[in-house]
Amino acid sequence: MSDKSIRTIIRSSEFDEFYFQQPLRVQEKFKYVMDVLISVYDIPTKFIKHLQNTDLYEMRVSVGTNEYRTVLFAIDNRNVIQSTQIILLNAFLKKSNKDYKKQIEKANKILNDLTL
Repeated sequence: MSDKSIRTIIRSSEFDEFYFQQPLRVQEKFKYVMDVLISVYDIPTKFIKHLQNTDLYEMRVSVGTNEYRTVLFAIDNRNVIQSTQIILLNAFLKKSNKDYKKQIEKANKILNDLTL
């Protein structure tokens, strides 16, 4: 990774609440993935993926057998790769694909409540 920042990450209070409740090992992996988002132009799908039928993306963090997901929004471009500002809306421990609908609704509510 380069030392040059490509993107700025904004963290919602909902994201921070989840993040700071996690064990240090999980926080460190989140930090690593956030560093990738900030410094790598063409982000691998291992770390970020578009959520179908939405304007949202998911940041993907794996720690052991646990899969953590953070719903995020690219503020200044529809394509997260070309975006220079990203907001992390909410995070959760993925237990099944059923989690997504509820988490996307929560992310949209957070986004609607924000004034960017």
